[in-house]
Amino acid sequence: MKKINQLLSTLSAFVMLVALFSCQDSEDTTTEGNWVRKSYFEGSNRSNSSSFTVESRYFVVGGYTGDEFTRDLWEYDASLDAWTRRADFPGTARSNAVAFSIDSKGYYGTGYDGKNKLGDFWSYNPDSDTWTEVSPFPGTARYGAIGFSISNKGYIGTGFDGSEQKDFWEYHPETNTWNSFISMGGAKRSGAFVFTINDVAYIGGGINNGLYEFDFWALDGATGSWSQKEDLDEDDDYTIARSEAVGFSIGSLGYLATGSQGSLLSITWEYDPMQDVWDNKTDFEGTARSGASVFSDGNRAFVLLGRSSSLRFDDIWEFLPFEDSDEED
Repeated sequence: MKKINQLLSTLSAFVMLVALFSCQDSEDTTTEGNWVRKSYFEGSNRSNSSSFTVESRYFVVGGYTGDEFTRDLWEYDASLDAWTRRADFPGTARSNAVAFSIDSKGYYGTGYDGKNKLGDFWSYNPDSDTWTEVSPFPGTARYGAIGFSISNKGYIGTGFDGSEQKDFWEYHPETNTWNSFISMGGAKRSGAFVFTINDVAYIGGGINNGLYEFDFWALDGATGSWSQKEDLDEDDDYTIARSEAVGFSIGSLGYLATGSQGSLLSITWEYDPMQDVWDNKTDFEGTARSGASVFSDGNRAFVLLGRSSSLRFDDIWEFLPFEDSDEED
């Protein structure tokens, strides 16, 4: 009887432990944030395309289909949920390039054409649907860099030119000139993510020497100064750090989705710059992928394209961060 009582006591403790962990798991699971599938991209399936937004007009250009590098430019009209093909990019077809917008124009450059790393740089005028080659990127030709704009200036940094890099360059559209710009601290990297909130760029992730980087930095466009934020592995159980993810902002918050860290990731994270903290949101509802693209104008955001192994995608998803998850939409 004594042995039976000991066995029952042990079993009871085990059941309580399982229940405790189950409760903890349910508390860590969120249903806030809804992914809504939109009208499929009308071009060929692809990954590592570049995207930019000009006054709530969303554009995606280039990328790799698995068979060829592309030059086609497409505009997505969110109000009509429809696609229109625009003037093809006249330069070398490529993937893994950078793109951003300043005022009424988009900018596109660097990348990889299957043989060569590239350093040319172009502007696109949506009103006239025309491309113009502008002053080339003065750093080493590269791919897997990041590009963004804050305070009416453009920035390109990090990337791979034969090895990972961490230099930054500042573009002035009014004079069509570049300046060398002080780089952030931390490691060199390629495949990093970036999003901007109120003229501050937030940068992290990527790979250096085969290792995922966990440091996280902010560049203030008003002062031109860098500051380091909490690392992306603060509690050693985060899966925030990753490579080839998409970063975007909605309102005063930043978001991170897709990408890989050893395996492909679907978990979505929300960043509050006022608190310097991350909170997980509803997982990305499309197939897990890396090399995706993102449209964002600060009010709406759409994640599209990308790859899983040799499979390329043509779907597009809007993220609504404050709606409850609904897998039926």
